[in-house]
Amino acid sequence: MSKEKGSLSIHSENIFPIIKKWLYSDHDIFVRELVSNACDAITKLTRLNSLGEISLEDNEFSVKIILDKENKTIKIIDNGIGMTAEEIKKYINQIAFSGAEDFLEKYKDKGDKEQIIGHFGLGFYSAFMVAERVQINTKSYVENSESALWTCEGGTEFEIADGTKESRGTEITLFVSDEGKSFLDEYTLRSTIEKYCSFMPFPIYLEVVGKEPNKDEDGNVIIEDPKAINVTQPLYVKKPNECTDEEYKEFYKDTFKDFKEPLFWIHLNMDYPFNLKGILYFPKLNTEFDTLEGQIKLYNNQVFVANNIKEVIPEFLLLLKGVIDCPDLPLNVSRSFLQNDGFVKKISDYISKKVSDKLSGMFKTDRLSYEKFFDDISPFIKYGSLKDEKFAKKVEEIMLYKNKSGNFVTISEYLDLHAGKLENKVYYTTDIVQQAHYIELLKEHGIDVLILNHSIDPPFVSLLESKNDKVKFIRVDADLSDVLTDAQIESDTEETIKITEELSNVFKSALNKEEMKLKVESFKSNEVSAMIVLSEENRRMQDMLKMYGNSGIDPNMFPSNEELVLNKNNKLVDFLINSNYEENKELMDTVAMQVYDLALIGHKKLSPEKMVEFLKRSNKILNMII
Repeated sequence: MSKEKGSLSIHSENIFPIIKKWLYSDHDIFVRELVSNACDAITKLTRLNSLGEISLEDNEFSVKIILDKENKTIKIIDNGIGMTAEEIKKYINQIAFSGAEDFLEKYKDKGDKEQIIGHFGLGFYSAFMVAERVQINTKSYVENSESALWTCEGGTEFEIADGTKESRGTEITLFVSDEGKSFLDEYTLRSTIEKYCSFMPFPIYLEVVGKEPNKDEDGNVIIEDPKAINVTQPLYVKKPNECTDEEYKEFYKDTFKDFKEPLFWIHLNMDYPFNLKGILYFPKLNTEFDTLEGQIKLYNNQVFVANNIKEVIPEFLLLLKGVIDCPDLPLNVSRSFLQNDGFVKKISDYISKKVSDKLSGMFKTDRLSYEKFFDDISPFIKYGSLKDEKFAKKVEEIMLYKNKSGNFVTISEYLDLHAGKLENKVYYTTDIVQQAHYIELLKEHGIDVLILNHSIDPPFVSLLESKNDKVKFIRVDADLSDVLTDAQIESDTEETIKITEELSNVFKSALNKEEMKLKVESFKSNEVSAMIVLSEENRRMQDMLKMYGNSGIDPNMFPSNEELVLNKNNKLVDFLINSNYEENKELMDTVAMQVYDLALIGHKKLSPEKMVEFLKRSNKILNMII
């Protein structure tokens, strides 16, 4: 077979099904595309005026959307540049020949291209996702030009004739199909306009045909000035020094419908090497689950693109709320998704750096305010550290930890505070109520305890230790013998070994726990009879097994290794040491069970059965005293 070369041809009968079903992810996208086209038409006209190509007598520009539910039509009307019949043939009939690109090419040396929204020439055809027929009635800005009327029913055939429009601009009429009938509802259409067009650069008005006007108490019609749906100059396009705190808060409430004031915000304003503007807000959280409710709205030239696009916004920043507008984003033809390239990564890195810089600046210049916010922002910073190594490096020195008194310290401050007492150990609690006994014991020995009770803390602690092998985090119910015992008394003497063996037999018999482990120590205090400890490594393994409880791992493969540590200096333990078990079995069993349960209560919650048993025994002991 001989070689043959040719050109691929695309026919409209082939491309229309693609446009209607696959090009755009959501049917409501037609609102964004047609309204942004209308804004483009106005922008082109104002550009020509600013360049002296034309002289405009009027400068009241707007986009009007008219909903007629009875006739099943939606009109989008602008008073922009308009088109001639020839321009319709060029820009509408030739699919993907973008009028915006053509305009930019013609005037590329005379203006700022970023103000033109459209790029691909396909947006207009999104109308056929919801319409069975579309009409364009348009009149060019060119003096003495004739209006033109274009009609198409979504196939290969179209009609073009003299139009009826008398003033400059374009009127697009959608004859809504069954697929698009939901947009004939005023609330649905208004919500869609607000979603996509809230910040478009010219006023947008919605008019509903046949809607009953508002009336006063006497039945008189109230004449109201029409109110634009959008804000043409959103706060983020201003410079930070032009914005007040009240304006930032109001913008947050209006944009996210959140009436809780944000903690603080970061205003992004960059012109080089890429154009990016926006505001990131740190919301106030009520519970740890609120951290899942962040929302970053991404815009391109004030046109909404999508929420929470992870290619642009670092994943951990999606816990925040904010608006980011970047005209330089490399969008694909549907404007809904980003092309994956190095440029997008640079934007993501820039945003991450601005956030870490803001946090570092607050820590250094206004630590009191930083501490005030820290309970709310700490899960975010920890999550960011787990997800982004660069971010973790930048914030490691400004990470704060709260103690039981409500004071905040850094790890280096904690270690300095305990210099000479601890060897790079950091004691923490995950439950200040359940572990109160251990916390108090450490406090008596001059050791502060940090609170790490958020679900994100276990992996975060592991991250810290992996980065600094000199620091070891120990939960308060781990082995505390090096802190609580008297170093002057040897714990491995023959006497202690003998006592340990005898008491082990007593507790094993009383509790019917042949596998239990027991150790005898001499605590500095004689008030505590015993405590249950579990090595930090073993406890973390148990926590991991609970977290992945359905993973098929047999928990019996990793025994808990809990150990009962008895205080040799306590009177109850002394009684057990110096009593004859054969002669005092019942009383010694009762004391042994009570000592064990008291230690267990400080370690974890008792089961319902164990709690009932403990209460009955406690009452029995009290009756013995009376």
